[in-house]
Amino acid sequence: KVLSAIETAGYKTPTPIQDQAIPHVLARRDVLGIAQTGTGKTAAFVLPMLTMLEQGRARARMPRTLILEPTRELAAQVADHFEKYGKNHKLNVALIIGGVSFDDQDAKLLRGVDVLIATPGRLLDHFERGRLLLSGCELLIIDEADRMLDMGFIPDIERIGKLVPFTRQTLFFTATMPPEIQRIADTFLHNPVRVEVSKPATTAVTITQLLVATGRDPHEKRETLRRLIRSADNFKNAIIFCNRKREVANLYRSLLRHKFNAVALHGDLDQPARMAALDRFRRGEAELLIASDVAARGLDIPEVSHIFNFDVPHHPDDYVHRVGRTGRAGRSGTAITIVAPIDGKAVGAIERLTGQTIPWMDKPASSEIPAEIRSSQEAEQAPRNSSPRHRRSNQPPRAAKQKQPQRLRRPQPAEDDSGGHLPAFLLRPVKA
Repeated sequence: KVLSAIETAGYKTPTPIQDQAIPHVLARRDVLGIAQTGTGKTAAFVLPMLTMLEQGRARARMPRTLILEPTRELAAQVADHFEKYGKNHKLNVALIIGGVSFDDQDAKLLRGVDVLIATPGRLLDHFERGRLLLSGCELLIIDEADRMLDMGFIPDIERIGKLVPFTRQTLFFTATMPPEIQRIADTFLHNPVRVEVSKPATTAVTITQLLVATGRDPHEKRETLRRLIRSADNFKNAIIFCNRKREVANLYRSLLRHKFNAVALHGDLDQPARMAALDRFRRGEAELLIASDVAARGLDIPEVSHIFNFDVPHHPDDYVHRVGRTGRAGRSGTAITIVAPIDGKAVGAIERLTGQTIPWMDKPASSEIPAEIRSSQEAEQAPRNSSPRHRRSNQPPRAAKQKQPQRLRRPQPAEDDSGGHLPAFLLRPVKA
């Protein structure tokens, strides 16, 4: 039944993570799967689950298997995979996420579910109301574990792990392995098989990565983005990532004013609006999706031609997940990051994490601009990092300060040895 559904979906050969993980899952082993985003991790646990669930029966309020996802969109995406690959099976699948009626979800749980796909918060809400029992769970899947860490779900995950039986089988999938994730994996998994098809925090070879320099002014950044979109080669559609929800809204309004066909996706939108935006982008009704990092992890939109990082991500791991939205399933893609002078340190952290130097668009490798950008933040920090003794040497004597009249007067800046100026607040009189 599973092979028939795979053939109908048009797939011929498994990806490396599927090829290595599926036999161990069918053998009832715990699995720690590490692979780049876009390599088919979801099917690596969905396909063997379908075979394993052919025998047995679900009981009311006691799901047989539990899949934990960090976001509503990812949970809905996994439910779509079960609908596509499990069309020959009579399995009850329940999606327990926020933004949806509690009563409708409770009715599904009462009928009994074979597969429960949930976000941690809403799952614990049902449990605390006495509407859900996890004592019959045979298989626990923790997907996008590094995203769980970023979103603060680790305490919830640890609590859920104590509610499921100790004898359950556990599958743990992640794209990066920070120390905290390694600790959680050691706690949850029992003698696991480690399936690692790529080094943690690496990007797919099918993605062309570029940097583009811009100024500090937000208007200049937006103008740079519009120029890049209009001049992009083989452009079909693009996801544009911002660090803040407010910036997503501002950029969305700006692109609409300049006649771009765009939709926005961020955490403040209610669930129907988020799903409607994703559906419009998937169907090709919108060319641009402006998103915060809520869309960076695991979303499977196969044919995204371009990724634009309007803001350089604060955490280098987020860069790996952002650019992983393109170049999926062997396709080629382009990821362009807009770099302001203050972003030099963040770009350096990304290059150290991925172990590769990202080239600059339209700039020779020997250009001085990258060096200036990457050293700009250190240069800005230099005056503030000078020693207290050095700062005091440039201040007027304390006695002279006490004789100054107590008036609101802005003191004249004094130059330090480095050629900069001391901040005005360091020159104000200090009362003993």
